[in-house]
Amino acid sequence: MSERRAPAWLTQWEYAHRGLHGEGVPENSRAAAEAAIARGMGIECDIQMSRDNVPMVFHDWELDRLTGARGKVAARSADELCALALMETGQTIWRLADLLALVAGRVPILVEVKAQPHLSLSEPCMAINRVLAAYQGPLAVMSFDLRVGEWFARHAPEAVRGLVVTDTLDHGYKSAWRAPKALERSVPDFLAADVRDLPNALAQLWRESGRPLLTWTVRSPDTRARGAAHADALIAEGAGLA
Repeated sequence: MSERRAPAWLTQWEYAHRGLHGEGVPENSRAAAEAAIARGMGIECDIQMSRDNVPMVFHDWELDRLTGARGKVAARSADELCALALMETGQTIWRLADLLALVAGRVPILVEVKAQPHLSLSEPCMAINRVLAAYQGPLAVMSFDLRVGEWFARHAPEAVRGLVVTDTLDHGYKSAWRAPKALERSVPDFLAADVRDLPNALAQLWRESGRPLLTWTVRSPDTRARGAAHADALIAEGAGLA
């Protein structure tokens, strides 16, 4: 497991989950990022890959929930995705490169890589790293998938890495972080734990060892109080915001 210390900025901010979104401001949109910056919050965002292997700021595997289109994100090119409106607003899907250009180091960014266990991650991680390599601001890469941490530890060891963990959400990664040598494999600088699982013995042991524990998704006053008591930084939205 890595012996290096995580950067101090990780625990000095609160993060807007998928940007600061709400009525008329879609999640993971340019407007949500701008609102987070205006409020002085860090930004947590999600990355899906386009058909032509471009990192796109979008959460779901499918387009249906957030756009007027149907089908998989990965079935369309980056240009095609950027033409799709989000939730009948003037906002559209956008590239990770454009998010980085907008933020330009003003607030920290947590980039969550969405990965499917049955697909190779080598080419997506290479493409994501190419976009991130020249960025100068505070930024971390994180994922539920242990292989993302493995890839960045091996090929871009300077990148700040996080492992997203849950014992509650069941989507194929529910118990992955408890697998033998999971932390040794993913080599995380920080954990981002499901707030519903806190307090959690393993996560608290991590925190007590002096390593950062972030928590998601804080959506209510109750989960905000729980996260504040048992983690070092909050990833929040809606009624969970301060």
